[in-house]
Amino acid sequence: MYSIDLTGKNGVIIGVANDRSIAWGIASILAQAGARLALTYQNDRVKDRVTKLADTLDGAITMPCDATDDSQVEEVFRQVEENFGEISFLVHSIAFANREDLTGRFSDTSREGFRIALEVSAYTLLPLVRHAAPLMPGGGSVVTMTFNASQRVYPGYNIMGTAKAALEHEVRQLAAEHGGQNIRVNAISAGPLDTLSARGIGGFQDMKRQHSATAPLGRNISMEEVAKTALFLCSDLSSGITGSIIPVDAGYHIMAV
Repeated sequence: MYSIDLTGKNGVIIGVANDRSIAWGIASILAQAGARLALTYQNDRVKDRVTKLADTLDGAITMPCDATDDSQVEEVFRQVEENFGEISFLVHSIAFANREDLTGRFSDTSREGFRIALEVSAYTLLPLVRHAAPLMPGGGSVVTMTFNASQRVYPGYNIMGTAKAALEHEVRQLAAEHGGQNIRVNAISAGPLDTLSARGIGGFQDMKRQHSATAPLGRNISMEEVAKTALFLCSDLSSGITGSIIPVDAGYHIMAV
């Protein structure tokens, strides 16, 4: 167990898909620290996989949540309140864009593709926070996942970079809005990680090699490093941090060449 103790704390992790997903990496480390978790999965296709993972965590519960469906979001937090009463943190780790909108010219992004990417990857944070905040009467922490493509051009990332830029602005807006409730909202900007979703990014292996060669630490990051940052942000050790984008990329973001 890590030195941060979350015993007695409850939280919701949105976006667990498999044992290689960032959401699962974060869930594992939060559970090791003593937190009790509610894990959501998108649909029945991944239900069994996520349920088996949750069974390895003490006291964890699972439930479906298509975050683009308001009724499902509402039902998740009804069940969370019924099972936990209060929560201390919410982790938002979902993103999606049509494969055809991640290749070719950015200017050829379809109207529908733009809408889908922004709705799933950025908008979904808003209703989740709206429902989570009332369950944080003593304050809490919201953590979401972003990427440096919000600020820089990454070939093969296209519309997802736009979605991440929107997400980062939401972090600042929500942090300002909920600060009076002592609810902190931050994002982790992780370097490239070997997740299943990363396979849909053209040139991903080239991206990893570039990061490793350019980053001051001379390597890529690990899932554990991202998860430990989430653990910090979900704990009281980060009580003075809100509205921030925390880079976990071995320093890549500071380099010009």
